[in-house]
Parts: sequence; C-alpha cells; structure tokens
Amino acid sequence: MINKPLKVEEVADLLGVSTDVVYSMVKQGEIPYFKVGKRLIRFQASSIQKWMNEQEQCHNAS
Repeated sequence: MINKPLKVEEVADLLGVSTDVVYSMVKQGEIPYFKVGKRLIRFQASSIQKWMNEQEQCHNAS
C-alpha cells in the first residue's frame, strides 16, 4: 500500500520547524525527498520516519 506523499508544510509541522528550514534541508541534501515535475517537492512518510530515527540514533550515540 502506498501512503500519500507529504508536503513541505506537513514535514515542517512534523519536525516543528518552519517551511524555510525544510527547504534549506532539501537544498543541502540533508533530508530525503523527491520531485514531482520540475519544482514540486514531496516526501515519503516512511523515508522521513526512517530519517528521524537515524537522526535520533546519531545524537544519542554521541
């Protein structure tokens, strides 16, 4: 089953940051995303959850 892709605003809400921060993370290649067409940015919920878990593990290990 395919989950509905998340919008920038939804990821920002999930992370508790502004959309500007999410766009910056995309630009820097820090967060998994994909494009629909040339400009539309979307995120797979499962990829964001995995990324969040990895970030948590990295910060808990230090």
